[in-house]
Amino acid sequence: MKIKSIRTVAIPPRPDPTTEPRRQSWWSHGPVANPMTRYPRYAAFRPGWLPTMPDFGCVIEAADGTLGFATGAHGLPVAALIDQYFAPRLVGEPVMAHEKIYDMAVRLSAPFGAQGLASFAISAIDLALWDLKGKLLDKPVYELIGGPVRDDLFCYVTGNDTDWYLELGYKATKLACPYGPADGIDGLNKNVEFVQSRRELIGDDVDLMLDCWMAFDVEYMVRLAEALRPCRLKWMEEFLPAEDLEAHAAARRRLPWLTLATGEHWYTTTTFQYAAQHRLVDILQPDIDWVGGLTPMIKIAAIAEAAGLSLIPHAGGNTAYGQHACMALPAIPWAETVVFAAPGIPLEELATPGVPVASNGRLKPSDAPGFGVEIDPSTLSPFAG
Repeated sequence: MKIKSIRTVAIPPRPDPTTEPRRQSWWSHGPVANPMTRYPRYAAFRPGWLPTMPDFGCVIEAADGTLGFATGAHGLPVAALIDQYFAPRLVGEPVMAHEKIYDMAVRLSAPFGAQGLASFAISAIDLALWDLKGKLLDKPVYELIGGPVRDDLFCYVTGNDTDWYLELGYKATKLACPYGPADGIDGLNKNVEFVQSRRELIGDDVDLMLDCWMAFDVEYMVRLAEALRPCRLKWMEEFLPAEDLEAHAAARRRLPWLTLATGEHWYTTTTFQYAAQHRLVDILQPDIDWVGGLTPMIKIAAIAEAAGLSLIPHAGGNTAYGQHACMALPAIPWAETVVFAAPGIPLEELATPGVPVASNGRLKPSDAPGFGVEIDPSTLSPFAG
């Protein structure tokens, strides 16, 4: 069966939560360290400069009318790549040929590169294709990958509302580091105080990690890591600009005792292969919605297994796509759930229809055909940006 059409659509708005929050979310105010914290205009509030282009949906229709659906990010630039460039060149290909279509999409990106926004477009196409394949075969996607390798997913939570996460039952949590090199020794000391306070709050039986979101240089990372030794971090994450692989190698040499994790801003499989070959980090963290979809995620999982590394996808527990990958790939021990909403709002009120949320730090993906995301085709209109 052939692909009849590929198109982008607007996503129906999600209803607001009905529960009143107890306080503002950590995400609603700063500081949170990031690549722009050296500029005072943007230092205090990370969301103040991040892209605000709306998400959209990618729909792939088979010749028999069956629809596959996935979400896409970064709005009109990515949607235009799908509608105006990839779609006309991929329509007519076999719906089951996900390897071929992924390879074609990467090669089609040669004029402008398969990294960055092109990778977001390829992800949406690949995930919609896997959803379509699951619906045609009447199987959840994790069955198509090879079947479940665990009964459910152990989830850790990312965010700085630590007391709320303990109440929700999580047994592992990752902090967003507040300050970076531009904040000097005062900021470094405040980082140490912040992490120490969270370790005291969670005790010794909850794992603790630190996300640095590309904000540091090697020297600052080393100083902070050494100061945080008593906090027993399970890992330190995304501590350098994603593209500076030589700096990652330097950090590895200077901190041989520390577990290092990164990869959410690496795209396609090439950088992951290099990182594994040169042992730059211990944990690879591709984002299934950004790296090119499930097809490269499976390849990266094989790279990790062959190198003896772990694979813990960025925000893998937040989306149906990540949940199915985590359920079926043995290299993935944990699923990440990022909680942006304010304390007191039940996770169920924030969920996408058909997508489970963690309960007591565990979840099980939907067993509906495809990824299980519930979308009414009659509500889908063309994406206008």
